[in-house]
Amino acid sequence: MTGQLVRGTGLGGALVIGLGSILGTGAYVSVGLSATIAGDMLVWAIVMAAVTALCNGLSSAQLAAVHSVSGGTYEYGYRFLNPASGIAAGGLFIIAKSASAATAALAIAWYIGASFAVSGYIIKAIAIALLLLFTVFVLLGVRRTNWLNMVLVSLGIIGLFVFIGVVFSSDLAGQKTLSQPLIADDLSVFHAAALMFVAFTGYGRIATMGEEITEPRKNIPRAVLLTLVLVSALYIAVGLAILQFGHLAEVKDRHFNIASLISDSPWQWLVILGGVVAMAGVVLNLILGVSRVVLAMGRRGDLPRFLDRLDKSNQSAPAATWLSFLIMAVIAAFGGIESAWTLSAFTVLIYYGITNLAALKVSKKQRFIPKFVSVLGLVSCVVLVLLAALA
Repeated sequence: MTGQLVRGTGLGGALVIGLGSILGTGAYVSVGLSATIAGDMLVWAIVMAAVTALCNGLSSAQLAAVHSVSGGTYEYGYRFLNPASGIAAGGLFIIAKSASAATAALAIAWYIGASFAVSGYIIKAIAIALLLLFTVFVLLGVRRTNWLNMVLVSLGIIGLFVFIGVVFSSDLAGQKTLSQPLIADDLSVFHAAALMFVAFTGYGRIATMGEEITEPRKNIPRAVLLTLVLVSALYIAVGLAILQFGHLAEVKDRHFNIASLISDSPWQWLVILGGVVAMAGVVLNLILGVSRVVLAMGRRGDLPRFLDRLDKSNQSAPAATWLSFLIMAVIAAFGGIESAWTLSAFTVLIYYGITNLAALKVSKKQRFIPKFVSVLGLVSCVVLVLLAALA
C-alpha cells in the first residue's frame, strides 16, 4: 500500500466540494426532467428525494467520521459488512458517478451545441473533450481544484437566482401550471424522486474524501448537513419556478434545460453561463470522487495494483484518475443524457442501500446518529428503486 493523501481540506472546502458535486446537472437539467415526469407533484418528488438524501447523508457522515479514508462505501462495506458488499459498492459507485459525470458533460455539450447547430457526433466529441480537460485539472491536485470549485459554484448559484427572478418577476408568474397534473398515487412521482435523488448525492463526494478532510468527525457531518439544506432550498425554488409554465409537455425531450424556458429574456445568457459552469464543477468533482474509489480498490487488489499509485506530492492518483476518465468517456460516447442519468439513479440507490446497511453496524460507542435514520434511509432506497422500476 502507498502513502496517505494529505489532509488539507477544511469545513469550507468540504462544503464547496459538496455543492460543486450537486449544483449543476441537478438544478439545470434534472429538476426540469423530473417536472415533465411528475407534473404538479414535482415538489413532492423533490421532498421525497431530499428526505432520502438526508438519511443517507447522515449514514455516510457516520461512517466517514469513524472510518475516514478514501473510498466511501467501498471501504465501509469491507469494514462493517463483508468483502463482497465492499466490492459491490465500489463497482456501483464507479458506474453511478461515471454516468453522472457523463450526463453533465453531455448536457454542457448540448448547451454549447445548441448555439451552433452542430451534429450529435460533434456533441459527443465536445463532451469527451470536456471530460479530458477536467481530468487534467484533477491531476493538478485538490488544493487548486478547490479554488476552481469556488468560482464554479458561485456562478452556478447566480444563474439559478437569475432564472428564479426572471420567472417570478415576469408575466409567467400566476399562470396555469402543467396541463396534465398527476394524481397523488401515480408511480411517476417515485420515478421523478429517483431521478431527483441523484441530484442530491454530491454529499457522497465529501465522504469519499475522508482521507483528505481535516477533523473528519466534526467537519464531514457538518458539511453534509449544510450541503443538503442549501441544495434542498434551491431545488424547491427552481421547481416552483418551473411549475409556473403550462407547456412543459411541449419541451419534454432528453436534452431539457431550464434556460430554454426563458428564451425571450435578455438574461437567458446568464442562466446558460451558470448552467455550463455549474455542470463543469460537477464533472470536476465526480472525476475526483470516482478516482478516489478506484484508488481504494487498487489498494486492496480488487482492481489492478498499479491504480493505487500517487504522485510525488501525495495529492493525486494519476492512474486511477485516467481510468475514471476512460469509463466516463465510454458512457458519454454510447449513451445520452436521459439514459445516463437513469443509469446513475438506479445504481446509486442500490449503492446507498449498502451504505445504510454498513451504518447499522457501527458500534453504539461510536454512533452519533440513531439507528432509525439508517433504517429509514435503507427503506427509502429500496422503495424508490422498486416503484421507479414499475413506473
